Amino acid sequence: MAITIVRLGSPRKAKEGLRIGTVRRPPRGVPKSEYAQRDFYDVWLPNLAPSQRLLKEAKTAHDKKSWVTFERKFRSEMKAPDAGKLLDLLAALSHRTDFSVGCYCNDERRCHRSILRQLLVERRADVAGP
Repeated sequence: MAITIVRLGSPRKAKEGLRIGTVRRPPRGVPKSEYAQRDFYDVWLPNLAPSQRLLKEAKTAHDKKSWVTFERKFRSEMKAPDAGKLLDLLAALSHRTDFSVGCYCNDERRCHRSILRQLLVERRADVAGP
């Protein structure tokens, strides 16, 4: 059992399980009834996405210093009680079933999902390799 970290909209892989979208907004121009069919997500969980304000900051984080600043701020947001409880839940579920979490970004290294990966590992979740 494990959590797979994915790019939403990419073809699903074996053992990926339920796909959870940790994004602030649903995919544009896609009817809600087609989110799962088009490999975006089965369940939307915007609570694990950066805040709208921080999302704007992430899009302009083009160098290491600005990315580190974004990471620090996003980690701070994820320390909020509700976000922390969700991360704990996902970590616990990873020992019982396969599922995936993801975002739309092309490059995981410059995406909040790379930080979610770290946060889940820190909570002793079973996370599939990159």
